[in-house]
Amino acid sequence: MGAKLSGSGGGKYAVEANSEINVTPFVDVMLVLLIIFMVAAPLASVNVKIALPPAVAKASTNPPKPVYISIQPSGRIYIGDFPSDLSTLGDDLRKNLGGKRNPEKERIFIRADKDVMYGDFMGVMNMLQDNGFYSVALVGEDKN
Repeated sequence: MGAKLSGSGGGKYAVEANSEINVTPFVDVMLVLLIIFMVAAPLASVNVKIALPPAVAKASTNPPKPVYISIQPSGRIYIGDFPSDLSTLGDDLRKNLGGKRNPEKERIFIRADKDVMYGDFMGVMNMLQDNGFYSVALVGEDKN
């Protein structure tokens, strides 16, 4: 709260209350923050093209019979060696498992060619989740 020095009752040194809010510092801070966010926002997006390295992790010990889904560059999908389609992927996986294993706990291994379109890969991932297969592992080339 500011004070105005002037005489009391019109005298030379009277103090009168100033009830106006000074918003200039607030506006200055907001403009600086606006400029910072305008400069920083484009830097937050990722536009770098990268080639992901092959996997070098060791294989797990004593896994159950693995179920592999292969995706070719053309977008064709295979369960093991048998062709499948994106619309029938869930049913074909259940047939492949024989109904004796729990789909929620079943680990599915996806083998995708490095030239597969990302949209095709995500379509397979979404279809697996829609059908209750949540444990998915990606297979990479072993460097050793």
